[in-house]
Amino acid sequence: MKLTSRLGFALLASLLCAAGFGAIAVLVGTERIASFDRAIIDFWQSRESATLTNGMKAFTAIGSGIPVVVISIAIMLFLFFVLNHRKELILFAFVLAGSEILNVALKLVFHRERPSFHRLVQASGYSFPSGHSMGAFSLYGIAAFLLWKHISSRRGRTLLILVSCALVLAIGISRIYLGVHYPSDVLAGYLASGFWLTASITVYQRYMERAAERANGLRK
Repeated sequence: MKLTSRLGFALLASLLCAAGFGAIAVLVGTERIASFDRAIIDFWQSRESATLTNGMKAFTAIGSGIPVVVISIAIMLFLFFVLNHRKELILFAFVLAGSEILNVALKLVFHRERPSFHRLVQASGYSFPSGHSMGAFSLYGIAAFLLWKHISSRRGRTLLILVSCALVLAIGISRIYLGVHYPSDVLAGYLASGFWLTASITVYQRYMERAAERANGLRK
């Protein structure tokens, strides 16, 4: 796929994510998504067990706090010292920081309270969109993007995508199961982060394309 095609696809994906987030925000504001939220919550919480609860707590733990910091630092060190990719390091940090700022801003705009029924862990702050979901999507999404081209085998790339998707999905489900987020919070978090991630990648790819064009012009 040519670079211009990839840029067009990333831009389209960004716009679709933004539109999807807007649609969910409208449904949340008009309370037309309550039955959907309740159905998904009932599905997961009806399967409650000590083993599943411990597993969900583990997944929610790797979606914030020290685990995220450790994973992020490890990836940044790998990009800087092993791959010597300073521009990719900047992109990585930009995506994560921007996702966090965007999440805080959106929570302040929508002021949605967290679910108040059958909460298995404590959480503070507003509910919409899910910060864990946004953070996980941004972290593992940008990590997959940056590591993709350094993996030559199809099996390795497939494994990278599957692991990244599984972690993002598991972290989101854990927030629903533990009773601290509505499913619409999680879905909106994925879409908001998807918008930010694809928009950032589009800008980055365009910048790299122009840098390459300038370098080719100087060599002529």
